[in-house]
Amino acid sequence: MSLFLRIKLIKQFERKEMCTLVWLIATLSFTVGLTVNACPPSDRAALLAIKASLHEPYLGIFKSWTGTNCCNKWYGVTCDTVTKRVADLTLRGESEDPIYQKAHRTGYMTGSISPAICKLDRLSSVIIADWKGISGIIPPCISSLKVLRILDLIGNQISGEIPYDIGKLSRLTVLNLADNKLTGRIPRSLADLSSLKHLDLRNNLISGTIPRNFGKLRMMSRCLLSGNRIYGAIPETISYIYRLSDLDLSLNRLSGPIPESLGKMSVLGTLNLDGNMISGKLPATLITSRISILNLSRNAIEGNIPDVFGQRSYFMMMDLSYNKLKGSIPKSISSASFIGHLDLSHNHLCGAIPAAAWFDHLEASSFMYNDCLCGKPLKAC
Repeated sequence: MSLFLRIKLIKQFERKEMCTLVWLIATLSFTVGLTVNACPPSDRAALLAIKASLHEPYLGIFKSWTGTNCCNKWYGVTCDTVTKRVADLTLRGESEDPIYQKAHRTGYMTGSISPAICKLDRLSSVIIADWKGISGIIPPCISSLKVLRILDLIGNQISGEIPYDIGKLSRLTVLNLADNKLTGRIPRSLADLSSLKHLDLRNNLISGTIPRNFGKLRMMSRCLLSGNRIYGAIPETISYIYRLSDLDLSLNRLSGPIPESLGKMSVLGTLNLDGNMISGKLPATLITSRISILNLSRNAIEGNIPDVFGQRSYFMMMDLSYNKLKGSIPKSISSASFIGHLDLSHNHLCGAIPAAAWFDHLEASSFMYNDCLCGKPLKAC
């Protein structure tokens, strides 16, 4: 073979080898790119364990949970754009999503929340809400999710107790466990949730007292604890929560007097204490406060209605019915800026009903079942 032919063959071989090398590099780069843009196998495995512990028979929301990349179109799963770790798990049983509209129904899901959820340690929000049939307990390890900001499990059949060390979730801003079957006490550590803004534990079977250290929740704006079995006194420390605008402790077994300090809170606009066993007198501070919705009905509040109404008194609703109030309706009530709905029925009030412009829309039922009230809209005195 001539020298020229040998050189030609060597160059052809080198070109072929170079093409093969370029192809291998391109293939490897593409594969690495897919791996980098996909969620870690550990996150995918955790999600599949969560899926395995739940059963959703009607909508098929878990049908999208296939393939190696859980960051790519897995229903309800959102990943961090940089780390590709699972950041949000949002599964709502009631939604305006087209999948619900197409099915013409809300969601229904059974099963339980797998402890595997705690392996998704970069979760910022967990919303598994309004599925009606999910039972079991809240995995105690949920308190290990250090960056969790939202925990919303409303509208299920979850039982057991709130994790005792829930206070470790220092970044939590929303804790919504309403409409379940939770038992036990409100953990004392809950008051360590220094970032908490919204607390909703309504309609469970929670008992015990409201922790005395509740006032540490300085960032909280809504506190909804109604429909439980909570007993004891209303802690004075609640008034330390200077951002609190909505406090609902109704339909429990609370007793003792209403702290006067509640009426001195700067932004409290709604106070619902109805359906308890609260006694003592009606604090005058509640009449002169910024509260616009005040419901104290169905308690054992006694004494006179404080004669301290004035221009600052603006109530969309004031319900004092089914108590033990006595004496007359104070004349100063006529000077209130506005009272939209007033119910003083089922007390021991007596005397003439004061005249007020905004009294014209009130019905007789607002004043019935007292000892001897008279005047419009009742019979003339």
